[in-house]
Amino acid sequence: MDPLDRIRTATQGSPYEGRLYLVGGVLRDRLLGRPRTPDIDIVVDGDAGEAAQFLHAAGLSEHAPVQYPRFGTARVQIGGVPIELASARAESYDGVTRKPTVRRGDLRDDVYRRDFTINTLIENLHTPGVLDITAQALPDLEAGIIRTPLDPEATFHDDPLRMLRAIRFAVTLDFTIEPTTWRGVCEQAHRIDLLGGASRVVSAERVRDEFVKIVTSPGPLLGLEQLRECGLLERFLPELCDTVGVTQNAWHAHDVWTHTVLALDGLPESAALEVRLGVLFHDIGKPATRTEDERGIHFYDHQHVGARLTHEALTRLRLPTDTVVDVTEIVRLHMRLGEVRPDWTPAAVRRLIRDVGGRLSYLEEVARADMAAMGGDAEPTDIGAVMERIERTNAEMNVCRIVSPLTGVDIMDALGVGEGRVVGQAKEFLVSEIIEGRLEPDDPAAAREALSRFTPDASAGLA
Repeated sequence: MDPLDRIRTATQGSPYEGRLYLVGGVLRDRLLGRPRTPDIDIVVDGDAGEAAQFLHAAGLSEHAPVQYPRFGTARVQIGGVPIELASARAESYDGVTRKPTVRRGDLRDDVYRRDFTINTLIENLHTPGVLDITAQALPDLEAGIIRTPLDPEATFHDDPLRMLRAIRFAVTLDFTIEPTTWRGVCEQAHRIDLLGGASRVVSAERVRDEFVKIVTSPGPLLGLEQLRECGLLERFLPELCDTVGVTQNAWHAHDVWTHTVLALDGLPESAALEVRLGVLFHDIGKPATRTEDERGIHFYDHQHVGARLTHEALTRLRLPTDTVVDVTEIVRLHMRLGEVRPDWTPAAVRRLIRDVGGRLSYLEEVARADMAAMGGDAEPTDIGAVMERIERTNAEMNVCRIVSPLTGVDIMDALGVGEGRVVGQAKEFLVSEIIEGRLEPDDPAAAREALSRFTPDASAGLA
């Protein structure tokens, strides 16, 4: 049975009949014909904690309620669906922290404290029929408008993250931000600050979550342009803003920023987050490396500078470590597939395969998006042909699975050294010899002989 039907049945004839109201996204999405949001919000005309305990005692909740008495909220899980219960309340903020002062209120108080009119609709769980207390929610939903229920200054003062949410809803729902609300976003953008300023009202994690939803939306170009235009983007990712107006060589029809957002917008909807972020940051090192001479415009080593900046930016946003590492490496390697030429030797292709490792499919998507967004006088590499050549080469020798023919003990014995970094360097040397075609993968005797050509890095030591 649907979790809402279970709650409705369990509370019929109880003190909670007629006092539970669906609110927010679940109603918005139902009226828009969209899939239901993963979380369900219910406003309680009474104490949310006591209502949660009632549902648990009735055998509906799969675990004891998680309660937050200070905020008048509680969370239960029914049929695997998280249910957030909140006492009808009013909130006030001091402008310094995100934590509000909460007092018990009525449904009107609760509705007007919410972020946007389209999220203020309510429906009594036992008496079907959507209520629009603001008298603006249904018209705005029909017209596709994002509008704050109160003056934007008050709504955004309560929670500055709502400015990012306005843009996120606009791009994910294909809605338009109403002019007064947009003006409020522009005027209060400075309240989002992840750069070490005094105003840290909003955590990096909350900014990250909204930003990721914008980047992974069907319309990331519009979302990023809006973030930049209103001044929000520079408050948490100024490195991207630095690419605006940075002109490029004749291969590009656009400045770095425009090229980047067009490349991102051209990705298929199925593209992984790592690919999307890789495309977004792939040229982030260009502003710092741009030079110009009689031969044209150059961005020497921008991929390495970009990798460093990417790592700093994604760490600032508190993305998972694995994601930070993957995207950083994608940025560092993003030019490799485009550099492949028909006259490359098999060994050169094998080195490429070894370098990119398990990120090959990511790099292919990034390269295709990058080249599709170049324009100008570009003569892009045929990535399809490059991938075919890589597949043929890998069929002959699975480069990523090559290991040293000699163990560490074998190498220590052959070189007369003890444990240390030199052993690892020797293994990598032998792998390189196999890649170059000078050594067979399963010939330990030849590998011992090959060590005569090995010269360890002086910093590794021989002891």
